Amino acid sequence: MKKWSLLLLLIIACKISFSQSSLNWHWKDLTADSVHGISLKQAYTVLATLPNKPAPVIVAVLDGGIDTNHIALKNLFWVNKKEIPNNKIDDDKNGYVDDINGWNFLGGKDGRNIDKASDEKSRIYHKYKSLYEGQMVDTNSLNKVQKKQYLTWSKTAQEVEFSENDADNLSYIKMATNAIKKLGATIIKELNDTNFTAEQLEPFQPIGRVTLEAKMAYLRTVVILGVDKEAPYKEVIQDLDEFIAGKEKAAISKIQAPAPIREDIIKDNYFSLSDKYYGNSDITGPNAKHGTHVAGLVASIPDSNWLVQSYYPAIKIMGLRLVPDGDEYDKDVALGIRYAVDNGAKVINMSFGKSYSPEQAWVDSAIRYAAQKDVLIIHSAGNEYYDLNQKEVFPTPYSSLFNDTAKNMITIGATSDPNISGSLLTDFSNYGSKIVDVLAPGDKIYSTLPGINNYGYLRGTSMAAPIVSHIAAMIRSYFPTLTAIQVKEILLQSARNTADDAIAYEVPQHEESKTLNEISKIGGIVNAANALALAKKYSTIKITQLKKRTK
Repeated sequence: MKKWSLLLLLIIACKISFSQSSLNWHWKDLTADSVHGISLKQAYTVLATLPNKPAPVIVAVLDGGIDTNHIALKNLFWVNKKEIPNNKIDDDKNGYVDDINGWNFLGGKDGRNIDKASDEKSRIYHKYKSLYEGQMVDTNSLNKVQKKQYLTWSKTAQEVEFSENDADNLSYIKMATNAIKKLGATIIKELNDTNFTAEQLEPFQPIGRVTLEAKMAYLRTVVILGVDKEAPYKEVIQDLDEFIAGKEKAAISKIQAPAPIREDIIKDNYFSLSDKYYGNSDITGPNAKHGTHVAGLVASIPDSNWLVQSYYPAIKIMGLRLVPDGDEYDKDVALGIRYAVDNGAKVINMSFGKSYSPEQAWVDSAIRYAAQKDVLIIHSAGNEYYDLNQKEVFPTPYSSLFNDTAKNMITIGATSDPNISGSLLTDFSNYGSKIVDVLAPGDKIYSTLPGINNYGYLRGTSMAAPIVSHIAAMIRSYFPTLTAIQVKEILLQSARNTADDAIAYEVPQHEESKTLNEISKIGGIVNAANALALAKKYSTIKITQLKKRTK
């Protein structure tokens, strides 16, 4: 699930009209541009020195849907050549009918799709409510499985409570939203722009006094709410309405069980992993904003004025729709990973996460299946500013079932840049020196959005992960003999340490500072140029070793 506080919801989910100087700032180089980017242009310069041509590499994007008609993406999708498009026949006999570019695990056979779903804590709470509510439970009398089940339920019972403070906050946001709508309607009459931003509004000089007062009140209100001043009016309203709807849903979540939407649309036997051939071939779905943005970052199509553009790696994107507006289902995640592996993906991007994972064993098993098949999994750390040394967010590389840590999985935290937000760190990224492996840009990142030729800015660790996935795909495309474990090593070892390890950077909005070594294991930001240079060394060593063995 893409989880956001109000502040994050309003900033992360809004498309931003950002200045041209900051366009694709995450591609830039610290030495050349004084920006903490990934040195992508310099990486293409490294590619230009390589004698080998890029080999095809499939990157699976497990997300909420991808717009297959976007001009920048439509020619980059993986194509299942064993399947005849739209003939409603499972030509390749893999159980998935017309899976041309991937699969939609949130769809029904009748073409309907799950859009919004409940959070996992509500599903768990209501599943066991009749068993535990009002009961005096002696945990000493329970076996290990029952005890874990009860303790998890007890935790969800506390979290589904909607406090008076929550109710007061909701009432305030409703009032502020109504005010913004009225003020916006007044401003539009004179401004003649139905999708203005606060940044555009600031220099505007209204003729009428009423409009002037509306302008000043609007600017004050968006500042109080923490809305980014580059956020367009329509999307501010949309996000506020969605936030209110979500909170109203949360207010009754303890009383009202989640609607049986999966039973109605998908109709699978959820608790049987062998019942896996559900869904449909619509990988776009009803809301492809997040997934389209992520897919664009995986592709990371270079600027047309780069002379090294012809060295673009042979990346193909496989779309797997399994993240609704709400918490993803463990079964879909497990089967999505297995589908990606079985159909040739060598990198899997997973920009989602949640606080509960009742069928964690299924996902853990799928991650280790990917490891056996030499597939690298890149996962976003999450946007709640949690210390992951203290709090779990799933999927996680550690498995209590297997009692090990997946070596083929990388967890990515998000950084910013002082030119973007005033700090190197973000106010949202989860962190933790034991869980978060490395960092990547994730603040106000430009990429594709749904629409034929639509682009915009989003922020979150969801953006940081696919930036790393692109670098991983570059390595696997130009150095196909390197294993997933070696690619992970290269990405971590080549990360750029920005300065002295002892330097503490301010965390915006949190009134504290942290060193990069507190934020992640490596304490550095991924660097595409460094990674390719190191991959070249790895590959040379491997070729030399192979030659020695054949003599």
